[in-house]
Amino acid sequence: MDARLNYFDSVTAGKILKPVMTAGKAVKDSPLPAAAQELVALRVSQINGCAVCVDMHTKEAAAAGETAVRLNLVAVWREATVFTEAERAALALAEEGTRVADAAVGVGDEVWANAAKYYDEEQLTALVILVSFMNMVNRLNIITQQPAGDYQVGQF
Repeated sequence: MDARLNYFDSVTAGKILKPVMTAGKAVKDSPLPAAAQELVALRVSQINGCAVCVDMHTKEAAAAGETAVRLNLVAVWREATVFTEAERAALALAEEGTRVADAAVGVGDEVWANAAKYYDEEQLTALVILVSFMNMVNRLNIITQQPAGDYQVGQF
């Protein structure tokens, strides 16, 4: 499958996506634990069906030491025993923040309060921005049918 657009060849995309990717790097450098970041990025991408992001985040997480068992169970995290309570809270917030069209309330008070038990304000800020960032990037990739499978760790 070929992508509909090549963002790397587009002057417009370059002007817009360079600061967007800088924002993504800032989230990566935030105090939100790296494992939680990768699990959330992966889960949001799974929900949205963004193959290229699923490819990227599974490979990045594995390279950072994440186990295959945990990566394989992200899609069914509620029934899996391999995630910490903090990770579960982050995944719940990520799901509700991604499925806003499915749940008119967006992120419910109970989900927010649970996440706030495990993450301080800076980490929560990073988590909210990460969920929003991943939803945006997923849509950029899905609309243009970016192909998956060739991502190399550290590529971006």
